[in-house]
Parts: sequence; structure tokens; C-alpha cells
Amino acid sequence: MIQQFKTIFWLSALLLFSSACDNVPQKMTLEYVGIAAEHEGMHVWGSSPVIGKDGKVHLYAAQWSKDKRPNFSGWYKDCEIGHYVSDSPEGPFEYLGVAVADQDSLFNSPHNPTVNYIDDKYVLCFIVNENDELKTQRIVMYVADDLNDNWRPAAGAEADGTVLRRPQDSTLWNYQAKLGVSNPSLIKFKDQYLLYHKSVVPRKDDPKRYVYSYGVAVSDKLEGPYEIQAPKVTSQNMPIEDAYAFAMNDSVYMLSRDFGARLGNAGGGLLWRSEDGLYFPENDTKRAYESLEHYVGKEALAEAKVYRGKKMGKLERAQVLSVDGLPAYLYLATGIQVKEGYGSSSHVFKINFE
Repeated sequence: MIQQFKTIFWLSALLLFSSACDNVPQKMTLEYVGIAAEHEGMHVWGSSPVIGKDGKVHLYAAQWSKDKRPNFSGWYKDCEIGHYVSDSPEGPFEYLGVAVADQDSLFNSPHNPTVNYIDDKYVLCFIVNENDELKTQRIVMYVADDLNDNWRPAAGAEADGTVLRRPQDSTLWNYQAKLGVSNPSLIKFKDQYLLYHKSVVPRKDDPKRYVYSYGVAVSDKLEGPYEIQAPKVTSQNMPIEDAYAFAMNDSVYMLSRDFGARLGNAGGGLLWRSEDGLYFPENDTKRAYESLEHYVGKEALAEAKVYRGKKMGKLERAQVLSVDGLPAYLYLATGIQVKEGYGSSSHVFKINFE
């Protein structure tokens, strides 16, 4: 049984908060709580939290059969978005059903959801592809007035909700993206709406090699349309994947995988900071979290089955639940499992300020 374990989560107050706030704590601890979402016979990947009008915490998570595609490729072939709910951010979470179904063909394998509550609306963004082709990945935006899964396409999107595709404008940074646009994260910042997205693009110094990068699309309206900005928001010197953005004290932050293992091993993650939300300098980026083994101990994972990555439990798809304007819980996915009959699962960590 995995036991709760605390580790110091050192982050400078200058990174997380405005230095003008005298009452801001100087550090915080990250406490492992346990599994957030799991489903027998299924892989459950990144789960995104939101507090509903019912006062409960709702998770939207990618999920697919663990046996149909033994090589984990079900994430882009057979995925759907599941809906889970709990009275507490720490769970246990009850499975309610499928929020967005896999329709195959041109709206295939909805994956990597991120959910927000902005301007009195719930907003669900995720990716789909066409016929299992990764080069066709695009971003869909749904909106709703409640969390009864009565989702509708955003007003400024295409008829099926597609809000962002690989651009046709050769002046834009991801014009040559080989895997389309994916892995959205949406925030409202200074009366604009910023939709961060990933693309895999040729390196400037070696076009035969590719780098995982992030850009941003901007709109004056929540439901779009969104326009991709010309430059990337991150440097090619630090590859980035699975970024989650949030705004706080006149800055924008992103949590992401340390995809290039620049500040530690690839099992952990990074915290990025930007003053304007349009560029995140690498010299203002810090290590944010480690692999699951770091928190629960090697012995707890000794019998774990590895579906993706290594037994240390690489943590991916960071998603944050904020309470009263402060990050309160962190949800991360890992490709290992100690429980028989279950695939990968989502884990929850409590953020404590000191």
C-alpha cells in the first residue's frame, strides 16, 4: 500500500508570487495524498479538476482500454474523456460516465482534457485527431453552464468545436509542425484569453531535427476565435511538454514535464514564469517536482506494473486546482500501477504553504 509521504517543495516567493505581498509564505510543501482517478480495465491519464457549483470537485480525465492496445497507443486511437466527482479534492472520486466519446474517423480519440471555470462558464479543451493520424491533431473547445456534460462547441470555433489547427500562415512559429497542435491550457490574463498549445517543430539550427515547443493563441473573447501569435513562448534549448498555465499576481506560470531533463531527470517537472504570458525565459525556470518514487519510496513501487516509462513513475500532465486564488492541489498522471486489473492512473498531491 502506498503511504502518504511529504517532501519539501522549495519554490522562491519571487517565482510564485509578487514580492510586494508581505504575507506570502516563503516556501511550500508537496504532500502525496494518493490515487485520484482510476478505472478497472482502463488506463486513466491526466485528470483536470474544477470545483462545480454543487461544491464538489469534478475531474475530467483521458481513459481507454488497457488491453485493447497493449503498447499504450490507445491514447490516440481509442481514447475518451471520463467524468469523476468527489466531495473532496483528495477523493475518493466516483466515476460518473463518459463526458466526450470517441467518434473515430474525423473526431477521433478525444484526449488530454483541461477544464476551467471562466466568466461564469465551464470550458473544456482537449485534442482529437483524424483516423489515428498524429499529424492531424487539433484542439477542441467546449463550453457549458453546468457540469452535467451538456457541452456545446464554443461560439467562435468550427461547428464541431475545433478552435485551433496547425496554421497555414508561413510566418507563424508552428507552420511546419509535424504533429499538428495539441495539449491545450487556457487562462484569462489582463482581459485577454490565452490558449497555450504544443507543437513539434524543426530546430532553427538543424531543420532535420525537431523540438517540442509551446506557443500561445490569443482572443478578446472566451469562446474565440483565437489567433496564434507569431513567436514561440519557450526556447528550443529547453524542450517542453504537458504544460499547464495559471495566472497569479500579474504573472503567468506554467507547470510542465522536464521533457529534456534539463534540471533533473525526465521523471519530474518544471515551473516557468512570464511577466506578460507571451514568453517564458529559461533562466527564470525552476525544478518543480520529481518522479512518483521520490514521494512514496522505492519499496512502495517494487511490484508496480510498468505501462509507460520506468518503474520510478514518471509524472506527467500536471493540472492544478486553485482554492481562494492559490494553488491547493496538484494532479499528475503516471504510467505505472500497483493495483491488479487497473492501468495507469492519476495521482493527487496537496500543496501546503509554510
